[in-house]
Amino acid sequence: MAALPVFRWRLAPDGYATYRQLRARGLRPGGQPVAAQLERPRRRRGPLVAYLYRVELAKPVRPMTPARWAALDKANCARRTCPACRRDAGYVIPPSLGMCVPCAFPEPSQAVRSS
Repeated sequence: MAALPVFRWRLAPDGYATYRQLRARGLRPGGQPVAAQLERPRRRRGPLVAYLYRVELAKPVRPMTPARWAALDKANCARRTCPACRRDAGYVIPPSLGMCVPCAFPEPSQAVRSS
């Protein structure tokens, strides 16, 4: 197995792109292996590594089908539904709380004052 070419940060030749750069162009790696890697040196730890793919071998991103949109909507709805009160919170329930904010921190009931 041949070793991957390693380039310094911002010095990769044309024709290579990271996964995010491919996505920004509407492309995906399409099953191709990693072609090279970038390394950004750091002072106290090992270098940051970014994998590069060949742009000419990349394929277009697959379009979202109606079934995929429906599945995504259902998953997002489940993330917004409070398991305690079963209401749509209007935001993604924080995993640290596990329930909506009103259920996690209920208001103390107002004590009736007698005069």
